Amino acid sequence: KGSIHPEGAVFMSISHSLSACVFYLAEAVAMAIGDEGSGTSSSIPTPVSKEKEPEPVATTTDTPADVIAATGTSNPAPIEDTLPEHVQYLLIGAGTASFACMKAIRERDPDAKVLIIGEEDYTPYMRPPLSKVLWLEEDHELARQLKFPASWAGGKIIDVFYKHQFVKPHELTQQDGGASAVLTSNKVTSIDPEGKRVVLSNGSVIKYDKCLIATGGKPKTLPIFSDSSEQLKQKVSLYRNINDFLQLDDVAMKGKSVLIVGGGFLGSELAVGLASRGKLNNLQVTQVFPEIGNLGLVLPRELSKWTTEKVRKEGVTVLPGVVVSSAKVCSDCDKVLVKLSNEDEVVVDHVVIAVGLQADTRLATTSSGLEVDTEVGGYRVNSELQACSDVWVAGDVSSFYDPYLGRRRVEHHDHANVTGRLAGENMTGAQKQYRHQSMFWSDVGPDVGFEAVGLIDAKLETVGVWAKTKEDPPPPEGSPEVKPEDDYTKGVVFYLKEQRVVGILTWNCFGKMDLARQLINVKATTADINKHIKDFDIHT
Repeated sequence: KGSIHPEGAVFMSISHSLSACVFYLAEAVAMAIGDEGSGTSSSIPTPVSKEKEPEPVATTTDTPADVIAATGTSNPAPIEDTLPEHVQYLLIGAGTASFACMKAIRERDPDAKVLIIGEEDYTPYMRPPLSKVLWLEEDHELARQLKFPASWAGGKIIDVFYKHQFVKPHELTQQDGGASAVLTSNKVTSIDPEGKRVVLSNGSVIKYDKCLIATGGKPKTLPIFSDSSEQLKQKVSLYRNINDFLQLDDVAMKGKSVLIVGGGFLGSELAVGLASRGKLNNLQVTQVFPEIGNLGLVLPRELSKWTTEKVRKEGVTVLPGVVVSSAKVCSDCDKVLVKLSNEDEVVVDHVVIAVGLQADTRLATTSSGLEVDTEVGGYRVNSELQACSDVWVAGDVSSFYDPYLGRRRVEHHDHANVTGRLAGENMTGAQKQYRHQSMFWSDVGPDVGFEAVGLIDAKLETVGVWAKTKEDPPPPEGSPEVKPEDDYTKGVVFYLKEQRVVGILTWNCFGKMDLARQLINVKATTADINKHIKDFDIHT
């Protein structure tokens, strides 16, 4: 609510906001590269850890299909004939959390045999590029192959897949030493913690010694679309995975207009990304949401409205403050006619729903011993991320107790990576408590990039500290003094609860998350902001 203009030199230039995305993608890639067994152990980040420049990543030329074939995750034979009856470590879900868990297990127990089971057709991969850098990649064919040039690796081309030498599932128990396998396109339908076994959708049973649940979440939808006709459903998409990216890319290249429903991180990133991609064929992108502006659930009111203008500058028609009241397929034009709550109508070729994520706790309905958190969602775990005997939970689906901020559930890449790794260490006997404050980042066009940690909620009181990029002209003689306007080019937003700092967002100011974590962990108050703002270097 407050706005502070600290004294100091006028800030004159800003690095491209995409650098934040690139840096943290680099961290994820660096975790995954290298031959099996050659990785080095990296402990859970601490509030005072120093961020390191990632190692270069080697160029890969494989397509997604090639990667699957090379890593042995295709499964042409009947599943019941190829699966091991028992594995030491069984990881449910094939995302970032499971991959980080597998790496930690193999580092601490080189002879371990790990089986990852995922519902998708792919080996573990990074999700952030699907809504960020792939849409901004100028080489469309490269993006279609899920590849992009990594600036931190001298422009070398990488893809979204984590690098690891997986064996085929039926070969797992035949290995002399440790090994890891991924079973794709399959789902675990129930867990028996007492009997230490899981049941797959085809009835196959696998016994385990230790198990991880990292099932992530499923995109939320809206009844107006989910309860609609099949004809309308064919023109509506949710967005979460590689197949969704490829499908929406087809829509962007073949269609003339797209409607994004939702103004949060995913909706805003997709809107800007589609507008960028749409420059190839004049795609019209419209975005609607009920909030006052883009990212209105997390940003202070005026900053949200400022961000909306930047999104519009990228070519998106943004319609804030409205919801969808009805939708149908026009009989005469084969397009979707969407009526809004203000009686306006939008006619588009395709609709993308981006209204949040629902923690995937379906296993709780068929399994014993798993407690679902009715307030924040997800499975409740203890401080070591354990849900019940020999079962751990990591990533989006974990409801954990934060000693600084209370019980929470977090849906971000850093959280999946760190909780997955700690779960893997604890599955091999480490007995470590989870105390990490995970961060997240977003880029909404070239002028809007930020990193954040802690509780980031627009309903909280906020104090914004902004660098002045230009001098305000003096008011005419005799006129009343006018408060200088924030241009929101670079600064820091502190989120407060009872005068205590519980969240920090750095706006076009990168690499300050360790400092932000420290302030949250020491329970800094509003009185401490002026003392520490200089450490964020917003004037450099």
